[in-house]
Amino acid sequence: MSVTSDRHWRVRPRVWIGLAIWLGELLLVFAIQSLAGVPYDTWGDSAENLFFGAGLSLIVSAVLLALTVTLLGWWRPALYERERSQHKWPLFIPALVAVAALMNLAGTDWAAYSGAFLAASLILCLVGFTEEIVNRGMLLVGFRSRLGEGWVWFLTSALFGLSHLINIALGADEGGTVLQVFFAFSTGTTFYILRRTTGSLWWAMLLHGLWDFSVFAAGVGTPGDIAYASNAVEAFAGILGLACVVFVIRGARERITSAGIK
Repeated sequence: MSVTSDRHWRVRPRVWIGLAIWLGELLLVFAIQSLAGVPYDTWGDSAENLFFGAGLSLIVSAVLLALTVTLLGWWRPALYERERSQHKWPLFIPALVAVAALMNLAGTDWAAYSGAFLAASLILCLVGFTEEIVNRGMLLVGFRSRLGEGWVWFLTSALFGLSHLINIALGADEGGTVLQVFFAFSTGTTFYILRRTTGSLWWAMLLHGLWDFSVFAAGVGTPGDIAYASNAVEAFAGILGLACVVFVIRGARERITSAGIK
C-alpha cells in the first residue's frame, strides 16, 4: 500500500493520540451526562431533559474537540482524503441512509413538538460533528500512521459501535444497547464509505447529524408508518455497506508518515 506524507499537522499523528482522544471524549460525555442526572430513557420527556441530558455534553464536546484538532494541526487530514476512492458507485449506500432519514422526518408527528423542544432537539445535530471528528477524523488519522486501510476501517467502525455501550451506564436498556452497538458498526461503515467516495468528512458529518436527529424526531408523539419502514431501509444499507466497503478500501493511498511517499 502506498504511503503519503502530510505536513499540515503540528503534532505527528500516532495511534495512541487517536485512541486517547476517542477515550477522552467518551469519558467527557459520560461525566457531563451523569452529572446532569437525567436518565437516558427520559431525555424525550421535556426540552429541559433533552438539553441537559444530551445537548449540553454535545456543545462542550464540540468546542473542546475543535480546539484539540486546532492544537494538533490535524484539520486537513481529519477532514479530507488525499485521494477519493477509485470506485464512486458505493455512494448509493449512504444515499439510502439519507432516504431513510427523510422517511423518519416525513413520518414525524410535528404537532407534538413545542418550540423549546424543537430547539433542544436541533442541538442533537452536533453529534454529526463530534462523533465523526473523533471516529472518522482524529482516530482515523491516528490509525493511518501505523495501519493498513482495512484495519483503519474496521477499528474506527468497531470503536464507534463500542462507544455506545456507555448508554447502559446512563440508564439505557442493555439488550437494546448491545443491538445498537452492532447497528452502529454497520452505520459507521456507511459513513466511512461516504468519506472515501466524496473525499471529505463533511458529508458524513451532515448525514450523521441528519440521521440521529431524524431518529429522535420520529420517536416524539405518534409517528407515521413510513417512519417504521425507515429502520428496514437503514438496516439494509448497513448490510450493503459491509458487503461493499472492500471496494472503497482497495487502492487507498492514505497511509501517513513523516518520511514521505514510499
